[in-house]
Amino acid sequence: MLITIALGWKYPLLGFSVAAAMATGMVGGVIRGRYVCGNLCPRGAFFDRIIAPLAPRGKVPAFMRGMPFRLVVLAALMGFMVWRIAQNPGDLNHWGFVFWTMCAVTTAVGLGLAFTLHPRAWCAICPMGTMQNLLGGHKLRLQIAASCRSCGKCETACPMNLSIAADKRLGALQDRDCLKCPECIAACPASALKWPEAKS
Repeated sequence: MLITIALGWKYPLLGFSVAAAMATGMVGGVIRGRYVCGNLCPRGAFFDRIIAPLAPRGKVPAFMRGMPFRLVVLAALMGFMVWRIAQNPGDLNHWGFVFWTMCAVTTAVGLGLAFTLHPRAWCAICPMGTMQNLLGGHKLRLQIAASCRSCGKCETACPMNLSIAADKRLGALQDRDCLKCPECIAACPASALKWPEAKS
């Protein structure tokens, strides 16, 4: 991601790495919800490993988590992308530059949100994250055992700041924005969290 942002303005074909990441997210969303966001997304890893130690861990406003606002962001960014590509659809360098622009601008916005709200605040409104939520957010739900103490350590560790213990009585996390990452499971002192076993 950093190479694409740093050099994409000069070598626009690097922008197609952004398109590849988007396609991976879409396919992954159908199979495992937001798994790609939590395990494969280079920007997510950048926010988690580089930005998180420097940024506040505040609350992401409820309206940003709400689907109406997220759909507006999705429509606006996808509409802008299509409009820009349509200005010169026969030039692959133009396509690459558009993808680079999308990546650079959204990363800048993401950094602004990270240092004012939460390291993964952008992920609450990311268009690809929203698509993964819609396509398969109900898949691979985190299992919560009765041994859960509701201590909140999992929620502190969660990159998305999700309310996990509240779903203890249901036996599984209901929030479709779970990134399927290992952070909450590693933080649980009661070993009460796990992923569902694969069906044979």
